[in-house]
Amino acid sequence: MAELAAWPLLSILLALPVAGALLTGLLRRAPWAQWIALGTATSTLLCALLIVAAFDRTDPDFQLLDSADWVSGLNVRYLVGVDGLSLLFLPATALLFCGAIVAGWRVRAAASPLAPGLYFALLLLLEAATLGVFCALDSILFFFCWEFTLLPLYFLVSLWGLGAGRQAAAVRYFLVMLAGGVPLLFGLLALVFGQAAGGALAFDLPTLLATPLPESRQYLVFLLLLVGFGVKVPLVPLHTWLPSLAMGAPAAVTALLVGLKLGAYGLIRFAIPLAPIAARDLHWLLAGFGTVAILYGGVAALVQSNLRSVLAYASLAHVGLVLLGLAAFSVSALQGVLLQLLNFSLAAGGSFLALAFLQRRTASTDISQLGGLLRSMPVLSGFFLLFGLAGIGLPGTSGFPGELLIIVAALHTHTGAGLAALFGMVLAAAGFLSPFRQAFLGPTRNPDVADADDLLPREVAVLLVPSLLILAVGVYPLPILELIRPAAEAWVAALAGL
Repeated sequence: MAELAAWPLLSILLALPVAGALLTGLLRRAPWAQWIALGTATSTLLCALLIVAAFDRTDPDFQLLDSADWVSGLNVRYLVGVDGLSLLFLPATALLFCGAIVAGWRVRAAASPLAPGLYFALLLLLEAATLGVFCALDSILFFFCWEFTLLPLYFLVSLWGLGAGRQAAAVRYFLVMLAGGVPLLFGLLALVFGQAAGGALAFDLPTLLATPLPESRQYLVFLLLLVGFGVKVPLVPLHTWLPSLAMGAPAAVTALLVGLKLGAYGLIRFAIPLAPIAARDLHWLLAGFGTVAILYGGVAALVQSNLRSVLAYASLAHVGLVLLGLAAFSVSALQGVLLQLLNFSLAAGGSFLALAFLQRRTASTDISQLGGLLRSMPVLSGFFLLFGLAGIGLPGTSGFPGELLIIVAALHTHTGAGLAALFGMVLAAAGFLSPFRQAFLGPTRNPDVADADDLLPREVAVLLVPSLLILAVGVYPLPILELIRPAAEAWVAALAGL
């Protein structure tokens, strides 16, 4: 695959959705915008698969690098690249955006006087920024992409959200994330200036990783980055934006927010490896936040009355498991964490896409307004059940290998937290099965449910792909584990070599 590696594939990957957004946003006819947006997202997915094919699985270093001067006076560069820790997030992100575009197929700009293609243009801009987060190897470029995700999300929620509270939810999310960007920026600048020590400033990640940060500054940097990334993880009690956004945002947009855990990736890529002494000394903080999120999310999911909020709190419990895995600082735990993050894209993202199709048919996701969905929509019900079972880590699904690796590592390094996580997994299972029984089984309480049509062929295709991946990874996770292993070993070795 040397020929592929010679191409600037990552730059092409980022340019495709930007170009599609510019074209789609100007269109005056919605059907054209839909098809162009889907074609752009599909092309982006194919490009992501080419990147996977061109990747050298035996090399733990950053690959497919592409760079250019950006702000030369500050030595800030456009620098992109991937390693085994970030590679698979590219096709996972592209696949989820394909589903989100199809889920918004009938969206009209009735709530906005602007061009009908604006909805899809904003989705494509959000895709470009999200992919940039996973590709960026310059801290300023990373921060730019991180903050840029806020703009399209604000308009997607405020213009096309649900209910009277959609605009308030959009403003709340925007302000909370903007506030979270302050400690994140301060942490990155403290990192850069702490390593410069009177020399030239370096913002690129390879240089920062190769230059040890003084121990006295590591604790400041780690805590600032933990808060900055923790807002989007989200950590408890920084999660207050999640329930309102899950209820106010379009379900397809919520699938992107819940399925793509950018905050957890930021901890893996920046916070822990760049302040390793502080991260290891404060392992109890990561384990504590993780345990609280597992228990709180599991209990909160049990008392929700809407399927959207059930999934939102369930995702909070699942990301707590990720934090607990990170606190173990082992290769197997990191492999489990990455598998869990990829499982979020498939299971949590797929669940919210299924809810988007359900919302379109019944105009509600309130559990009290549903019931008997299995009779009128057996295909949708089957997909939703599979995604939920993957979310709770049923053996044979993609959620099981990651949870097993994390739990084993947690029981070894943080026994009490590991036992609490096992209890939290039981709560999470109850938090899914109970609302599933009420909404999909039992008597039909809503005429709209009884008369609803099942999934269309294109909707089946959108949910079938992640379903097959869930089963494939659940049955045979070895290829993904082996792809991750070299980079995971290098990540852990760098921490152990302190």
